[in-house]
Amino acid sequence: MEKEKSYSLHSSLNTRFESKNEIEYCVGSILKFAPFVRNIFIITDGQTPKFSDIFKIFFPKWANSIKIIDHKEIFKGNEFFLPSFNSRSIESLLWRINSLSDNFVYFNDDFFLIRPVKQTDWFVNGSPVLRGKWKSKPKIKLASNTFKKYIKTTILNSKSFLLRPNYYIGQWNAANKLGYIKNFFRVEHTPHPINKKTIKNFLSNNDELLKINISYRFRNYDQFNTVSLANNLELQKQNIYRAPIDGVYIYPVNRNKKYVEKKLNYCISHDNVKFLCVQSLDRANIKDEKLIKAWLKSTIFEKKS
Repeated sequence: MEKEKSYSLHSSLNTRFESKNEIEYCVGSILKFAPFVRNIFIITDGQTPKFSDIFKIFFPKWANSIKIIDHKEIFKGNEFFLPSFNSRSIESLLWRINSLSDNFVYFNDDFFLIRPVKQTDWFVNGSPVLRGKWKSKPKIKLASNTFKKYIKTTILNSKSFLLRPNYYIGQWNAANKLGYIKNFFRVEHTPHPINKKTIKNFLSNNDELLKINISYRFRNYDQFNTVSLANNLELQKQNIYRAPIDGVYIYPVNRNKKYVEKKLNYCISHDNVKFLCVQSLDRANIKDEKLIKAWLKSTIFEKKS
């Protein structure tokens, strides 16, 4: 039973709360490769990240553009749902950050820029540039999960079983709530440009839906993905701006010896790659962790000759 619970609550594994300094590389990459960004808001739970002096050395002009936002600011009026350890709940409230621009780009702390980007990589004529592909409704996955839940909870009478949250199911949940029944626009792990008014107008007018989504303290299978919600709302407004993914995804857990090296070499050899996501660095072996961090450091914090 304990094994089942730990699997179901993957999103609450202790390692997910361990810092591998990703936030420093994330912020540093924005300062280096997107210097047009005016403000960087970092959302924390009563914490102030301990940045080294590296920003003062490499980006002295922009060091003061970094602002720390406490959960209490975006959960104001919904403090009952705190503390929250759930990125999906937090994403649902990004639009409530004070002084947030109407056009903003959402990064997880494991997203990094690795080449210069332009404003038009993210917004054109005030509209977000959408990076993704149309995909069919995940019928097999949904049916399989429904069956699995029935077996566990009804046949085996498990009281602790929870379906594992799935990135793409969360996106389908969002599209489905907007009336999509056959397909959805699936995004990958890259920075997400979002129009604040688009998401604010929808969620502020669907308060009960919002409250349900932010009520889970840990990620839950039934939650919707707010980025997907925003993108599909844009599509319903006839947003025409598209772009390739232009990103590389690294998941350095239980991989072969050359996996990370090949991924980084791909980043180096393909000039179109602007975005990198390194998920679960906290679970990588020491060798791969050192390799990834050394590469990020040389890419982001290398002084120009």
